[in-house]
Amino acid sequence: MRAKRSLGQNFLARSVYPKRIVEAVSPRTGETIIEIGPGQGALTGLLVESGAQIIAIELDRDLVGHLSELFAGYTNLLLIEADALDVDFCQLIAPATTSRVVANLPYYVSTPILQHLLRQRGCMGEMTLMLQREVVDRMTAHPGGKEYGYLSALVQFYCETEKLFDVPPGAFRPTPKVYSSVARLRVRPVVEDEKLFLELIKVLFAQRRKTILNNLRAGRNQLRLRDESQITHTLDESLIDPQRRAETLSIEEIARLAKGIQREHEATGVGEYNK
Repeated sequence: MRAKRSLGQNFLARSVYPKRIVEAVSPRTGETIIEIGPGQGALTGLLVESGAQIIAIELDRDLVGHLSELFAGYTNLLLIEADALDVDFCQLIAPATTSRVVANLPYYVSTPILQHLLRQRGCMGEMTLMLQREVVDRMTAHPGGKEYGYLSALVQFYCETEKLFDVPPGAFRPTPKVYSSVARLRVRPVVEDEKLFLELIKVLFAQRRKTILNNLRAGRNQLRLRDESQITHTLDESLIDPQRRAETLSIEEIARLAKGIQREHEATGVGEYNK
């Protein structure tokens, strides 16, 4: 099966790396695992042999036919021809209520699929994802580093993140020009002030070179803050220096600021932002 450039396909070759990925997942007999983009089946074969219930989602009709023949003898594999961006994962796994995700995501669509997964995290306990190395570095970055930004805050708000290992270009066919990395995302419990937090990180990271105060000034209307005095009071109550930059803020500090803004809304009769 030849890779289709239009779908951004780079197939994981049968080498040491599929085994390392599946060992990191450590699938258990009977549990539900969703595989996004099985490709030529390098991961799929190892996953089905574990005894887990595998749901593999593949966009390429030709590959679905190929995989159907390749794994015809397995009863614990369900192959679905679909675009992962259109799939309701929680409905897909029913009657199971929780699952884990394994995916080798095409570079060009990795961030949209990641955001789609985060929106449906309620039925996912963990995700093991292979993405472009630069994306994983941003997802797992710590405050204060040059890689830390909007994507870091977004993913870390929802998940505990861990970079596992790099995968060289030679592990794929055709060979890409960049390295990949495998990351593990463990979904955190349901959080409060979600809508406000998401709007806040958009405002904070809108212009990285500006201070927190200046970005909050520019995004005042988005956050329903009345004037600069309300902004400075909220920063003071949240114990955050207005002259810092967003890239220095931890997730806990951003969450604390979001709660401070919510208190200002309640005090001034704006109401709950999340409604």
